[in-house]
Amino acid sequence: MSDETVKRFDRIVSIHIQLQSKKIVRAQDLADRFQVSLRTIYRDIRTLESSGVPIVSEAGVGYSIMEGYRLPPVMFTREEAGSFVAAEKLMEQFTDDTLGAYFKSAMYKIKSVLRGGERDWIDAIESKVSINQSRNLFNKDIPDALEIIFESIAEKKQLFLIYQSLEADAPSERSIEAVGLFHEHNYWYLMAYCHLRKNYRQFRTDRMKRIKRTSIPYLYTHGPIEDYRVERPENEKTKIVLLIDKQVARYMKSNANYHGLLSEVPKGDKVEMTFMTSNIDNDFARWYLMFADYATIIEPISLKDRVREILSAANSRL
Repeated sequence: MSDETVKRFDRIVSIHIQLQSKKIVRAQDLADRFQVSLRTIYRDIRTLESSGVPIVSEAGVGYSIMEGYRLPPVMFTREEAGSFVAAEKLMEQFTDDTLGAYFKSAMYKIKSVLRGGERDWIDAIESKVSINQSRNLFNKDIPDALEIIFESIAEKKQLFLIYQSLEADAPSERSIEAVGLFHEHNYWYLMAYCHLRKNYRQFRTDRMKRIKRTSIPYLYTHGPIEDYRVERPENEKTKIVLLIDKQVARYMKSNANYHGLLSEVPKGDKVEMTFMTSNIDNDFARWYLMFADYATIIEPISLKDRVREILSAANSRL
């Protein structure tokens, strides 16, 4: 059997699995995934149909498998099975209690279809992986927050929210239409249309005091979440250049991208780091103070002045 025949067989099996995993699959998406032409995908679909798989096709929409048809349990490779261990540990720390419990239940089902060798391999590494989360990503009083949000997005039903914003003294009541979730800078955020503010807002999940389902349908149609996460224009950002001791620079890198790191250039026993940031007065200046005794500000002068102001204010409180 030639390599091309094996590749085609693997691709057809993978297409079959993908068709079962989604309601509609576009031919272009399959072509992009397997890096083949649309003509090749059409031929593979015809092969599946001729083998008895009941595929429904709709011009301009995509392919789907007739409701009720399913493959027997799938076999996983050792590497695929191993990836579940990392996924399970991440789910335990980065999701709420209810969704974590659902994933644990799903893991039992996945393990039940593994061959003995793969199951032993997972058992051997499962207790050797640990992920610690230093922040509370969710209010413990609402352990099913993600479940409620997912349900809202899928069913297009509004949510009732009691939310404590950073600026407000007291929580406020909101009726929102969830657009999507994203994880950034070690926090989960919900992007939603807020009927109180009459605009799109993002809500950090750990500041949600209460979240409740409603039967009220969405009043608006919302696009992909990326449409509402607009970056600040480049002309609103300031260039910053720091000269940092090489041994300390490595510790700064963990948060440097958040502050707009552009480049790193070795300069003997130091590293020149260049940033473009839109919040020089607070975020960047206060982050810089963590490493101030090892980092020299090359430019701009405004950052030097701001750091002096913060240090002077702190000194007056000592």
